[in-house]
Amino acid sequence: MTIVIVSFFAIFAVVLIAVSAGWSMMESRRKKKVVGMLATVSGRSEAAETTVLKEAGGDRPDALTRLASSLNISAKLQAQIQQAGLDWSVGNLLLAMGVGVIIGAVLGLRVKVLLMPALSSAALALVGGALPYLWVLHKRNKRLGAFEEQFPEALDFVGRAMRAGHAFSVSLEMLADESPEPLSREFRQVFNEQNLGAPIESALQNLAKRVPLLDVSFFVSAVMLQKETGGNLSEILTKLAYVIRERFKLKGQVRAASAHGRVTGLILTIMPVVLMFALMAVAPGYLQGMAKDSDGKWLIVGAICGQFLGYYFIRRIINIKV
Repeated sequence: MTIVIVSFFAIFAVVLIAVSAGWSMMESRRKKKVVGMLATVSGRSEAAETTVLKEAGGDRPDALTRLASSLNISAKLQAQIQQAGLDWSVGNLLLAMGVGVIIGAVLGLRVKVLLMPALSSAALALVGGALPYLWVLHKRNKRLGAFEEQFPEALDFVGRAMRAGHAFSVSLEMLADESPEPLSREFRQVFNEQNLGAPIESALQNLAKRVPLLDVSFFVSAVMLQKETGGNLSEILTKLAYVIRERFKLKGQVRAASAHGRVTGLILTIMPVVLMFALMAVAPGYLQGMAKDSDGKWLIVGAICGQFLGYYFIRRIINIKV
């Protein structure tokens, strides 16, 4: 009998602890959601709030962030990180770039990629330091591309919701609930801002700053102009979605027409690098003799600089804005 009573109280205690832990987790999530909603009113995104809490745990990211702020690059880097949808801080990004520089420099001293240890170390250090930033730019471009692809459907959704009798703010909330990322996150922030007292104009302008796309600027301008002059906003959004889709078609035609130039530029960029490694494998002493010569070193540096300049101008020629 005593064992049964003890077992009962033990099971009761375990259940009570589990219920208390679950309730605490639910309260924590609710408080975090409210804090995120309040943060949007002050102009800070959810990712920025998270990174601030992470930086408070260490001194090095804070020091790097202060250094970036003093050099007037912190705001730009933070905006790019937020647009990429990453929960990083400026300090974490700079720290990763610094680690990449060190690893690339050490690797360049051991692996003579460009014939001379100093030049190989400098080149690999530059590549290693640029990799984290290039990853952020890749994620940013991918996220903005996904947003741009989803945006016409979002405008049609808001237009249909308004024709069904919903208000514009309610339509934005429905869009945030029904849409995938990254569309849902951005419009959820717009709804939170105006729901907590910010003017809808300010919330939309913040959206245009967070998502620097031409289509978003058109959308914000159309909504603000309709609020001042009046008109059928649902019809305006439907026509805007049609214009964006037609621009996508034109962009696809331009991309198909410039495909030959992109392939040519890629081949011309890769060919000298492949030829250099082929010569190092077939005739190891051919390029080493040029690297040991005083004038040959400058010729190698000039060839590398010319390679980068050629790639830059080819990209500028084939990058046709629509």
